[in-house]
Amino acid sequence: MGTTTSTHCCFCSMQCGMELVPSDKAPGLAIKPSPDFPVATGRLCQKGLNALDHVLHEERVLTPLVRIGNERKGAWRKAEWPEAIGGIAAEIQRIQAKYGNDAVSVYGGGSLTNEVSYLLGKFTRVALRSKYIDYNGRYCMSSAAAAGIRAFGLDRGMTFPLSDIPKASYIILAGTNIAECQPTMMPYLLEAKKNGAKIVTIDPRNTMTSKSADIHVRLQPGFDSVFINGLLHVIIAEKLYDKRYVEERTQGFEELAEAVKAYTPARVEELTGILEAVTRTVARGFAKAERGIVMTARGLEQQSNGVENTLNYINLALLTGNVGKPGAGYGAVTGQANGQGGREHGQKADQLPGYRLIENEADREYVASVWGIDPKELPGKGVSAYEMLKKVDEGEIKAMIVLGSNPIVSSPNADLVERALGKLELLVVVDMFETETAKYAHWLLPGSSFLEGEGTLTNLEGRVFHRPAALPTPGEAKLDYVLICELAEALGRGEYFRYTSIEDVFVELTRASAGGKADYSGITYERLKREHGVFWPCPSPDHPGQPRMFEERFAYPDGKAKLFGITPKLPAEPIDADYPYILTTGRLSNHYLSGAQTRRTPGLMKKAPEPVAEIHPWLAGRIGLVVGGKVRITSRRGSLVFQVKVTEGIQPRTVFVPFHWGEELSVNKLTNDALDPTSRMPEFKLCAVRVERAE
Repeated sequence: MGTTTSTHCCFCSMQCGMELVPSDKAPGLAIKPSPDFPVATGRLCQKGLNALDHVLHEERVLTPLVRIGNERKGAWRKAEWPEAIGGIAAEIQRIQAKYGNDAVSVYGGGSLTNEVSYLLGKFTRVALRSKYIDYNGRYCMSSAAAAGIRAFGLDRGMTFPLSDIPKASYIILAGTNIAECQPTMMPYLLEAKKNGAKIVTIDPRNTMTSKSADIHVRLQPGFDSVFINGLLHVIIAEKLYDKRYVEERTQGFEELAEAVKAYTPARVEELTGILEAVTRTVARGFAKAERGIVMTARGLEQQSNGVENTLNYINLALLTGNVGKPGAGYGAVTGQANGQGGREHGQKADQLPGYRLIENEADREYVASVWGIDPKELPGKGVSAYEMLKKVDEGEIKAMIVLGSNPIVSSPNADLVERALGKLELLVVVDMFETETAKYAHWLLPGSSFLEGEGTLTNLEGRVFHRPAALPTPGEAKLDYVLICELAEALGRGEYFRYTSIEDVFVELTRASAGGKADYSGITYERLKREHGVFWPCPSPDHPGQPRMFEERFAYPDGKAKLFGITPKLPAEPIDADYPYILTTGRLSNHYLSGAQTRRTPGLMKKAPEPVAEIHPWLAGRIGLVVGGKVRITSRRGSLVFQVKVTEGIQPRTVFVPFHWGEELSVNKLTNDALDPTSRMPEFKLCAVRVERAE
């Protein structure tokens, strides 16, 4: 390879531009930042710079594999593609003939391209004719998405482009550790700070992000709405809100004012330990700022009250008149590479392409017309990702196809998930590696990497962009979209899946999204290549795209956003005498999601070879921890031993453990599987635990 190929990173929602260039060193290729793509301002983080390692890794699966004797976790044998596709199709047909169409399910991923996400949804509903599809994005953005739909009438993670951040006067970062999770976003925040902006971080830990803050609020997990009610109380009591904006562009103010009346700063201090002066300072600072931004992420969303927590932060942005204004707004910081696009076009249980709803008759009719089927053929809505896994455990689902995900590591109460997958009559995993989930598979099919699969993605700011193929697929690996189409053909539904290129899939996707809330119909590959991406909605070829949302109207018929009065609730599993501490989980800068890629990257593993629990010196003293000792963390679901780091930068009663590892290093064996009633997001961010010195 003697030429440079422009592409995009596979990690996180920034989707930074990168270039694959010739190199004198093995393997003859190298990665460097792209100077052209405007999002990352010519930078890559350490994950991006090392992204070639897993693509060329010796453990990559390069041929279809089938279990010898069908024994779970037994030896594999190589198979040819006709045997694999034919054998899987025959087994699906056997299971559906015996148990019904809904006995077969699909579990997708938030890092797949828009085209593959779209095809998975179509494949499930048209080829399998099953209602059961969901994806690991349910564990990422579902609470923020549900809150955005309720408040604005539409979910597009960030209501503003990244380029607005340096213009902000006051920025609140809640439950988001941008410096480790989206490192190339930090220059935007630092530029805002250089321009005079105040930054407030709200997190139970002192993080790399909080080091850049003017104020760090070290809030115990589960108290987000209590603290925000305190901010809202001050803003309303002192009449600091934008009265004209509230009257003209929102509804629900009276309900909100009543809900926060009792949450004086003094009461907030009593409930949370956050000083009364801090609550007043943050409230007044944000309300008086000319341009304010609120950004949230998983810290407050991955809770059984995650939607309400998020709505309360949106209340803060709306009450101060900041949504739809240049240099201001609300943004949910998407975590996964294509967490935004992955949910827009059909991987969620209740959604069809373009954010259409599968239970809306007009939406069903429109999408069915694009697909060339009778609307009556479309199944109804299924259930969320974790609920789907529970249905496997309960015996209702007998087969599952997993593409681009590793649910044994990424799901809460992981032992239940492991047990459930062991019950399946057919588990097909499409992946680059034998992941923890693939160890339970009957078939392991070699999929394509981000450097091999052309397609489009949608980053955290709603920018749709094109990612070209930079390398051919190795060995007998297939492009994911080709594999899906071939399996549909073997199931007798191939007439609906005949495409000559991945661009054909995108053209159909844009037709299916036309007129929907996430309207891509004015976007083409040619335009994306020319313009470095287009913001949706983009309903026509001459439409410029919409970087900033809700400048004039919100997506409700009356054009008004909704304010919600939130009464804070207890977490699903409060601490008690038996389990007196809180376990919270999160990411490290060196790793990504379940670690399937980054744990195979030597440069990243060297920096973080295993998970380390962070505890406060008070807790270390209480349990009698000795130098070099380990801790045993026990929840109602299990007990694990971890290396430990003692730090004053964490709430005394809170323990933090990163979640990127599997098996006996998987903290998700301990996490609680309680779900938010609206988003069905599991409560990853807090469960009650005991912490003891490990002998």
